[in-house]
Amino acid sequence: MAAARPGRFSEEQFRAVCRELDQPPPAARGPWSLTVDSMSVKIYRVYDERSGLYEYKIFGDIADCPPKLCVDFYMDLNFRKQWDNNIKALYERTYDGEKLIYMEMKYPFRLSRRDYVYTRECQEMDVDGRKIWVVLAQSVSVPQCPEKPGIVRVKSYKQRLAIESDGKTGSKFYMYYFLNPGGSTPSRLINWIAQSAVPAFLKDMQKALHNYSKST
Repeated sequence: MAAARPGRFSEEQFRAVCRELDQPPPAARGPWSLTVDSMSVKIYRVYDERSGLYEYKIFGDIADCPPKLCVDFYMDLNFRKQWDNNIKALYERTYDGEKLIYMEMKYPFRLSRRDYVYTRECQEMDVDGRKIWVVLAQSVSVPQCPEKPGIVRVKSYKQRLAIESDGKTGSKFYMYYFLNPGGSTPSRLINWIAQSAVPAFLKDMQKALHNYSKST
């Protein structure tokens, strides 16, 4: 699967994400702490001093869903709009030959809506005979997509995903996630929201994934 723009992400970045599938649990490697251990998902987090927010690493299993189908689901923007009720706008556009994604979302607790402009690339990797799909995404800034009045632009967003077969009929995955929503919202409130929002989003995503697998 070809990347949208060769050179935006390096080959080493893709391979580094693959390696996370085989590493010991993050809590055994440093300051990461386990915050959720349920529903075949483990969520770890670490405090980022610069932003006052948390970074997340997520490991899990998805029963009865092969990795290629999981990746198709993850990359399907139209289907995302069907199951994610927080989405206000989501589409892909080409700017200067590069495909970028624009997303506008509702936020809880009467917070202002946020929007994102980000690049996303997917590669199918061969790692010592193992087939691993990797998706890298992060926020970018382009003059063709300026900020809108009343909507806070998210300028610091990063997501990494690696997924492969579990050796049976399902998949196992690793995801890294960091988001600084910007604006004037205190970091302690953002962290409190994220503590419940991240697991809830994963639960909704797994439910939607199984619905997606039935429809294909």
